[in-house]
Amino acid sequence: MRKIKYKKGRKVQPTLLEYTGVHKYTQTEIQLFVYDDPDLAEYHEFDIDEIQKHVDFNKTNWLNVHGLNESDVIKAIGDYLSVDNFMLSDILNTTKRTKLDEYHDTLFFNVKSLLPEEDSNNINVEQISFLIKDGILISFQEKRSDFFTHIRERIRTHSGIVRTKKSDYLLYILLDAIMENFYITIENEEDKIEELINLTKKSTDPIILERIEKHRDNFNFLKRSIIPLRDSLYDIKSMKDDNVFNVIENENFSFFVRLHQKSLELLDQIESDMGSLESASNFFFSAQTHKMNEIMKTLTIVSAIFIPLTFIVGVYGMNFKYMPELEYKNGYYSVVGFMVLIVLAMLYYFKRRRWF
Repeated sequence: MRKIKYKKGRKVQPTLLEYTGVHKYTQTEIQLFVYDDPDLAEYHEFDIDEIQKHVDFNKTNWLNVHGLNESDVIKAIGDYLSVDNFMLSDILNTTKRTKLDEYHDTLFFNVKSLLPEEDSNNINVEQISFLIKDGILISFQEKRSDFFTHIRERIRTHSGIVRTKKSDYLLYILLDAIMENFYITIENEEDKIEELINLTKKSTDPIILERIEKHRDNFNFLKRSIIPLRDSLYDIKSMKDDNVFNVIENENFSFFVRLHQKSLELLDQIESDMGSLESASNFFFSAQTHKMNEIMKTLTIVSAIFIPLTFIVGVYGMNFKYMPELEYKNGYYSVVGFMVLIVLAMLYYFKRRRWF
């Protein structure tokens, strides 16, 4: 089975705009929402050169980009917002871990979105990046997915408070949607752990241990993905204390505190699930040891029974000329009967001692 790990892409220069992910043939598509409380405008598949005439800086603007293999489009977006190349490079380099950067008047957030792979024990990984500047939120996804479908519907139907808030609140609900994927992934892993625990009670097949180790790798990978996200969310919380960055409004910092708390809950749940895996592994080894002990006990009992029988057979197998019992008419039947009595007596004794 394939080991779950971060994709190791080819090393690139920090300022070189080159997509390092696996979706190299995904066509880049751009979607733009421009909204406030009373109004909404939605644009699909427009050319990046038209962005200036559609963006309204008096409203909230959400530019969503699907597909990162066309670096010239990413470069054009960066030029429009005067974003430094090192941020654009981090968007295209999918080997980067989750991080948060604030540079001048731009906030950059880079996060891994994880979902279980259907009919497999593997985990799908997608990098999603965000830029906030001057009331514009830009999200970059490696491919088209349905992570944010419900958020688009909330904006279209004016559901909740999203249309009354600015781009920082939009960033919050987008990150919250990504974190929901972590819950889905963990729940999927927990279902498989429960199945494994039940299997360890019925079988000692070595494939069970292999599956346990596979899910242990998955949980370690989840942990490595969530820890930098937790640290980044804590950094957002620290921005309020520093009071030097105004992309996020003071009243909205509490939402990011909630996300930070969610990340802690996710890590606690992972620790608990890894403990369950450890218990399943210990139970598996205990079951194997118990099975081995039962086998050894059976073999020991059989050996103990045959020791006196072997002794008797050995005695009468000696080739001495004068052995009185050899001349007895019923000697053979007497010895066989005596051997049977020994077997029955030993079995009775072992049963009384509850050795089997």
